[in-house]
Amino acid sequence: MQYRTLGNSGVLVSNLALGTMNFGTPETSQEEAFAQLDAFVEAGGNLIDTADVYNGGIAEATVGKWLAARPRDITDRAVIATKGRVRTGDDVNDAGLSRRHLDRALTTSLRRLGTDTIDLYQVHAWDPLTPVGETLSFLDSAVRAGKIRYVGLSNFTGWQLQLAVSTARAHGYEAPVSLQAQYNLATRETEWEMLPAARHNGLGVLAWSPLASGFLTGKYTRDAERAPDTRAGEDHALYRYTSSNYETSDRTWSAVEAVRRVADDTGATPAQVALSWVANRPGVVTAIVGARTLQQLTGSLSAADLRLAADALTTLDAASDPAPAPYPYGPFGSAQRHRATSGPEALGALIEAHAEAAASGGRGGSR
Repeated sequence: MQYRTLGNSGVLVSNLALGTMNFGTPETSQEEAFAQLDAFVEAGGNLIDTADVYNGGIAEATVGKWLAARPRDITDRAVIATKGRVRTGDDVNDAGLSRRHLDRALTTSLRRLGTDTIDLYQVHAWDPLTPVGETLSFLDSAVRAGKIRYVGLSNFTGWQLQLAVSTARAHGYEAPVSLQAQYNLATRETEWEMLPAARHNGLGVLAWSPLASGFLTGKYTRDAERAPDTRAGEDHALYRYTSSNYETSDRTWSAVEAVRRVADDTGATPAQVALSWVANRPGVVTAIVGARTLQQLTGSLSAADLRLAADALTTLDAASDPAPAPYPYGPFGSAQRHRATSGPEALGALIEAHAEAAASGGRGGSR
């Protein structure tokens, strides 16, 4: 396992994190979850990510029971991250980033986790109804009260992230240190605004769904029916929705094929290849790995020390390039934002070069 600083903070976290979204499901009982947590920490992992809405709070409670059941010399290694914002009840105020809701959500999370302080408290998504200053003021007071140590964002777009960071700095509030975002070989649009904004502001990126709902494990083929015990085949509205997005995308299958080829060449599994790619992207601190079983988790953990060769990365990048339209993220928009360090500015030459690359089979992306 490798360790990296969590954004601008001084805390070190493992380059693979353990996701707990499956904790509390029929496939991942408390016993199975404890086995995963034990194996993760034994392998050197320390960042454990959960949320108040995962399986109605069962995931947080399971982590809390594990913390209580294990010796302090084991649990003290764990960096616990959770989230609040998503609806937790039927009342109109049982959601959002208001001071009222976050106060209740944080209190509940602390109780479930059985701890006085949460290491990383992340706002789960943007709230268009709550002034960002209200949210940041509450988080700052929670840090000062010793209830949380670091503040994180999740699923914020580039402008939302920048607004949050700039507001925090302007008012002297505790500034976010991380951004949790969906990022994988089949979802690279994150690179257009979210990752640049995070890197510019020194936020570490926590990549969720690094295996694209299981598609990048190579276990699915395009025309075969999905088994009911898989994410894509499960009768679950959210999983059905996310899987359908990957299912119908040509880029998904191009990325899957590339992952399989690199896996064959390197002797790694497709999952390990996909995890290594995202965990070592610029700005990424950790990839969050979730598993139904200990066997799945053990296979994924081997990716922590896998570094792919340049030719393998080229293969994966080419197959997964989202190929944006010329403007604003494609060649035309990118050329307008370019500034030469030597020689004259040459917008026309840059556009021509992108056009030539596209004509010869390249995609001329924005990166």
